[in-house]
Amino acid sequence: MEHSKNLIFLWENFGPMHFDRCECVNEILNQKVIGIELSSNSNTYDWNQGNQNSFEKVTLFENKDYKAFTLLYKLIKFRIKYGKSDWFLCHYELTGIFLFAIFLRVLGDNVFTMGDSKFDDYPRFIWKELIKKIFMLPYKGALGCGRRSKDYLRFLGIPENKIMLEYDTLSVKRIQKLANSVPAPHGITYENRHFTIVARLVPKKNLHMAIQAYAEYKKSSSSSSYRPLHICGSGPLEAELKDLAKSLNVDQDIIFHGFIQSEHIAKLLATTLSLILPSIEEQFGLVVIEAQAMGLPVLISEVCGARDHLIRNTVNGFVFEPDNPEGLAWFMNLISSDQKLWQKMCEAAIETSKKGDVSMFADGVKKLIEH
Repeated sequence: MEHSKNLIFLWENFGPMHFDRCECVNEILNQKVIGIELSSNSNTYDWNQGNQNSFEKVTLFENKDYKAFTLLYKLIKFRIKYGKSDWFLCHYELTGIFLFAIFLRVLGDNVFTMGDSKFDDYPRFIWKELIKKIFMLPYKGALGCGRRSKDYLRFLGIPENKIMLEYDTLSVKRIQKLANSVPAPHGITYENRHFTIVARLVPKKNLHMAIQAYAEYKKSSSSSSYRPLHICGSGPLEAELKDLAKSLNVDQDIIFHGFIQSEHIAKLLATTLSLILPSIEEQFGLVVIEAQAMGLPVLISEVCGARDHLIRNTVNGFVFEPDNPEGLAWFMNLISSDQKLWQKMCEAAIETSKKGDVSMFADGVKKLIEH
């Protein structure tokens, strides 16, 4: 089958994972890759922009205050400039993206959507879901991630045989290089490792429960065996969470790092015993891939999308209910006191990290454009 000249990927704003994906697709598929970001800044993450070497990156706007038809106009100009291409678009819900996807289909281009939403992310309303089905009509297929994401895309109208996995991926090699350390169970000793949470300090990340669980864990551990907790992320709940830690008498044991870039996260994970992801709403949880790249077991809430594809309970981590601090504390106690169990889980985590590697994204792209 003859492929079009360009592979074009569109996201809101480029972070490390987007560079990983574009570079890997360029390397494996050997086609011209162009990455489009809608704006040069993000309201959510203060990412450092990477220095792409193998693909072209285009920024449409400096800020996010653009209008739908301005976006449509810029994208149409882009299509005229680059000609027939295969398009992978995020943000199907934006009016400008929807109209542009229709425009591309009229011209005969292949158009695919990308996403990690699940039906159980939050309460759904039938009228909104029907509108989403309309917004999905221009797309020939999709890149999703995990069983629940695939089921939701199928519900929205994408044929099951046109949904490929895995969308949420990272370069395992890049993470290990940034860490400048061998993955667990090697490297820093078991006794000197700590727990780590990487999350924005917002309600859906469920950090109040995690701090309560940590206080329970500390209470049930001997004074010499409990481990500190490092929390990486910024957000409006910072002062409130610090006050909670103080009220539970664990403020001296919890280190708040604020927002840190990928390099520092990788280095911190290299000294970590286990990652904790306690969210009450989490489409996926890319930090799970970062943790597994460094050989770490993950204590994960059952709502997180990464749980479907990357975590096997009691094999490379533990799954808990997001409203169960006692259960999380029990798992923390177990993994911080049983070195043989931890080592076994580390070895399983490293093996699982292959499933989250960016090569899986490139494979999904390849299957869609050849289907």
